[in-house]
Amino acid sequence: MFNNVGFIGSGPLTQALAPHLVAAEMQVLISNSRGPDSLTELVAELGDAAQAVTVEQAAKADVVILALPFVRVPELADVVPDWSGRIVVDATNQFAEYAPVYRGYVDLGEETGSEWIARHLPGATIIKAFNAMSTSYLRPDPRHHDGRQVVFCAGDDNAACADFEQLISRLGFAPVRVGGLRDGGRLMQLGRPLSLLHVVKQD
Repeated sequence: MFNNVGFIGSGPLTQALAPHLVAAEMQVLISNSRGPDSLTELVAELGDAAQAVTVEQAAKADVVILALPFVRVPELADVVPDWSGRIVVDATNQFAEYAPVYRGYVDLGEETGSEWIARHLPGATIIKAFNAMSTSYLRPDPRHHDGRQVVFCAGDDNAACADFEQLISRLGFAPVRVGGLRDGGRLMQLGRPLSLLHVVKQD
């Protein structure tokens, strides 16, 4: 079971998901490339359960969510060389550019984006999640009249996935595992069947 969550990146995904974690009385550690001083306003809005930290500190959380541009992930290995024992949620999409807008696509051939990330974060246990839904669907209360908003996820470590699914359920979402990191993760990539597919699970 996870007691805290670290975010690497402080953009729309973090700002949409962090309030759910705070509401669930979980500690949230938020970091970005600009440093903790740039996060003062965000953590103040979230309250005492949120803390502005360095990337190194966020990477020590029980579960770490990658909320930064896909092409910047290799930079993390320069900050934290060894990711052994860390559970990392890949919430990225394979955009080739992120400024001034997200565009283009990084073609990895047969390799999935999450497999590519796993190569750049040696030792990490990777779970793919949160990339398939826009933040406008992630931000509101996931509990709807007809059920709960689904969060698709994929991973190869059953124990880590089970803990992650328990976390998702605690926030009010309905976790749906779609397979291992390769096959399931591929379904969630840009242009694939589960990308931007918003589903409510009946309870």
